Amino acid sequence: MSKIVTLGEIMLRLSPRDCFRFVQVDNFEVIWGGGEANVAVSCANYGHDAYFVSKLPTHEIGQAAVNALRRYGVKTDHIARGGDRVGIYYCEKGASMRPSKVIYDRANSAIAEANPEDFDFDAIMEGASWFHWSGITPAISDKAAELTRLACEAAKRHGVTVSVDLNFRKKLWTKEKAQSIMRPLMQYVDVCIGNEEDAELCLGFKPDADVEAGETNAEGYKGIFKAMAKEFDFKYVISTLRESFSATHNGWKAMIYNGEEFYESKRYDINPIIDRVGGGDSFSGGIIHGLLTMDNQGDALEFAVAASALKHTIPGDFNLVSVAEVESLAGGNANGRVQR
Repeated sequence: MSKIVTLGEIMLRLSPRDCFRFVQVDNFEVIWGGGEANVAVSCANYGHDAYFVSKLPTHEIGQAAVNALRRYGVKTDHIARGGDRVGIYYCEKGASMRPSKVIYDRANSAIAEANPEDFDFDAIMEGASWFHWSGITPAISDKAAELTRLACEAAKRHGVTVSVDLNFRKKLWTKEKAQSIMRPLMQYVDVCIGNEEDAELCLGFKPDADVEAGETNAEGYKGIFKAMAKEFDFKYVISTLRESFSATHNGWKAMIYNGEEFYESKRYDINPIIDRVGGGDSFSGGIIHGLLTMDNQGDALEFAVAASALKHTIPGDFNLVSVAEVESLAGGNANGRVQR
């Protein structure tokens, strides 16, 4: 299998049990997660050498974050230690017509304050096949944005394929700031992943589709896929297409473009959703595995969509499924019968 590197922040997620509201509970469940850490866990589950790059404090809470990654086989050799705090986010799970809610408490975390000398990106990228990052990382701080650029440059020096999940977060930055940082970083990117909102707010491309109204006809995306590939020379442009009927009922499919052909995946009706946090990250982990190991973009996309559909059934940020489980669902086995 391949060496895969991801860069970002792992956070302490504090959640009320079940679908309780923040104001109802006296204690929170402790869950670890965060965009690129979630991707690393997926890739490790699929048998790859997955390295997560970040900075965490030397105290016990920082070590707990490191241990959470090691538990699932992620390699932590390149996590720098130091800084004052681990980022926190609070997540209240929605149900039916009540949406989930996230509150961040991540300012001045260790990775947000990290410096270039904390990392030897040439050593990190040596022998790697793939480097993945998301728009969340440069949104954390200007320092983190600079780290992202340096990591991308090192990846290109070592011939590493670079993917991005655009992942716009309005609680972290404005669309103007996002585009000023993200558009220049696209020169390093081979595989661009994002939904319709991400493409518009991070890069300025808007699909011809009314997604809020549940319209996810793939035809509306073909124009911006072609325009994005042409402007930034992407090898692949990929979008997830989510139909949000309620907090616990979504339609889910995706589309990929390799500069020549479009491919639209099968659609999954996910009902009920157990936990949709990390759904996009599980898709990214699946598409990385698919493009590295499969013969064509269609098979890669079907693997990624199935992997993500399964993630929606698992509590927490991490997608804890095997290649065999994903391939079974992608192959049409969706009846949920007990495996004996």
